[in-house]
Amino acid sequence: MQQRTIPTTCAPGAAVCQRGAASTRRGLRNIGRQHGRVANKQMITRAGASDSVVAAAATATPPAATMAPEYVAAPGQGVGMYRGTDGFLYCDSLRIDDIRAQSESSPVYIYSKEKIRRNFEAYRDALSGLDSIIGYAVKANNNLKIVEYLRELGSGAVLVSGNELRMAIKAGFDPTRTIFNGNGKQPKELEVAVQHGVLINIDSEFDLANIKAAAANVGKPARVLIRINPDVDPQVHPYVSTGLAGSKFGIRNTHLQWFLDQIKAAPSQLTLVGVHCHLGSTITKVNIFRDATVLMVEFIRQIREQGFELKYLNIGGGLGIDYARQGDKLPTPRDLIDTVRDLVSSLGLTLVIEPGRSMIANSCLMASTVIGVKTNGNKNFVVVDGSMAELIRPCLYDAYQHIELTAPCSGEVQVFDVVGPVCESGDYLGKERALPTPSAGDGLVVMDAGAYCMAMASTYNLKMNPAEYWVEDGNKLNKIRRAQTLDDHLAMFEGL
Repeated sequence: MQQRTIPTTCAPGAAVCQRGAASTRRGLRNIGRQHGRVANKQMITRAGASDSVVAAAATATPPAATMAPEYVAAPGQGVGMYRGTDGFLYCDSLRIDDIRAQSESSPVYIYSKEKIRRNFEAYRDALSGLDSIIGYAVKANNNLKIVEYLRELGSGAVLVSGNELRMAIKAGFDPTRTIFNGNGKQPKELEVAVQHGVLINIDSEFDLANIKAAAANVGKPARVLIRINPDVDPQVHPYVSTGLAGSKFGIRNTHLQWFLDQIKAAPSQLTLVGVHCHLGSTITKVNIFRDATVLMVEFIRQIREQGFELKYLNIGGGLGIDYARQGDKLPTPRDLIDTVRDLVSSLGLTLVIEPGRSMIANSCLMASTVIGVKTNGNKNFVVVDGSMAELIRPCLYDAYQHIELTAPCSGEVQVFDVVGPVCESGDYLGKERALPTPSAGDGLVVMDAGAYCMAMASTYNLKMNPAEYWVEDGNKLNKIRRAQTLDDHLAMFEGL
């Protein structure tokens, strides 16, 4: 399919206000965070640019790369998403613009299969020497082809709904390496989990009662872990903090004995095999995982003293990534595992981890097409066909995701809000981003879109879910999800 050309109604940048150098510098001085407040780290120069530098940027071709050097490579020599030394964006050996030209939809999600493999192997290698389960958090990205590929690599699955559970079964996951989480698991879902021997985390008093009833109905004991709330602050956005005392997840550690007594009283319905905790997402300090693991190991010792044979310690997931793409030094999977290795080994436990974001996010970008540029008041806007409907993280969490044009651009470098066509003022993909002024039809991407992006997409304003592709073997493009159509939507109402 040929790339669509959107007619330009004015010269590039003609409708864009000429903001003063001081205003430009204010936009450039903002500092991005791992998950939280939106910021502009796409600097045309490092902080402290002089007026002459900013003025020169308006007349000269801006640098081809606004990402750190580790995200720049010769064409065909990089893995995943990178800026080529020729100025174009690539996924493995393929130009993003060439992929856009072949896509059945715009926007479109594009993945590197090789990057997914390398991310998985980073965890596998870090866990060498430990009994372990890598449980991919399916909630991060539920594309069936991706989920099946991770299963082929040796991953288990972590699930938080009945449909995720059913999909994991369809994808062929080993039930003994599959974990069913959630604070609102429903009776019929629990019966499916018990029937297949899936590990189930107990989250509350009523959850325990529902698991017990499901086991009785199925006629076999449920293999359970207790999700203990360790009350450890992960120092992340409150929406993705899950281990504090006021969280909706897990049980208060002061109530642990009550749960143990209930399990002891129901041996034909409940078999306690481990404990679980989860601190949050986008965590950038591995000492937080160790703090929680120290507490969990002490709980395990106390539980074992009561005769329970515990095998599993599940410390959840939540490792952050370099969303800013400025080369920030962040913990690796090995850093995480080495922080808790001695504690796990000391008790002969099987360590369960639940990576989602760190497994899949940086393997993907969402590519959109520029519709045009405009100015209202002192605000410049780049309007693209991608929106909060396809990628909601920025407006939901006020989260930063790096934005790039797909090709070299000689337009004037200015500060823009990048927005979509959805009828909401909150529909934005990035705020105050320094970009060369693009022309209609140009490509613009949101980086690191593999996790909690397509999985959270909606059809608001009847914007249909886009197609997804991945690059295999470096240069082979394959569709892994077709674009949703209006006919798909209307079919739900036929015959009513």
